[in-house]
Amino acid sequence: MNDGDFWHRLDRLVHSCSLKIDRPKGSSDAEHASLVYPYDYGYLEGTCSGDGAGIDVWIGSLPERTVTAVVCTVDMKKRDAEVKILVGCTPQEAQEILKVHNCGLQSAILVERT
Repeated sequence: MNDGDFWHRLDRLVHSCSLKIDRPKGSSDAEHASLVYPYDYGYLEGTCSGDGAGIDVWIGSLPERTVTAVVCTVDMKKRDAEVKILVGCTPQEAQEILKVHNCGLQSAILVERT
């Protein structure tokens, strides 16, 4: 399998599942009031991520709804690792999202689609 297959399969996964936005842009996090979501954040219904919930998705401002990047996170407080899918995000938006996940006991890396 090559890199193109990976991104194509992520696109297919995103387009084959219903997207539930449970944290709209501008809303505050329930546990961390200082965290305001810079973009819509939700999950793919009918999927399973590392935490047992649906796979997390960030939605950016681009009109095309293709996967533009993924953020891989490690959370020492929760003792888990996850992948967050970025859909329709510009490179600047991806960097802002990365900052959200690089705070406290959480670390993350960004893998951008080329």
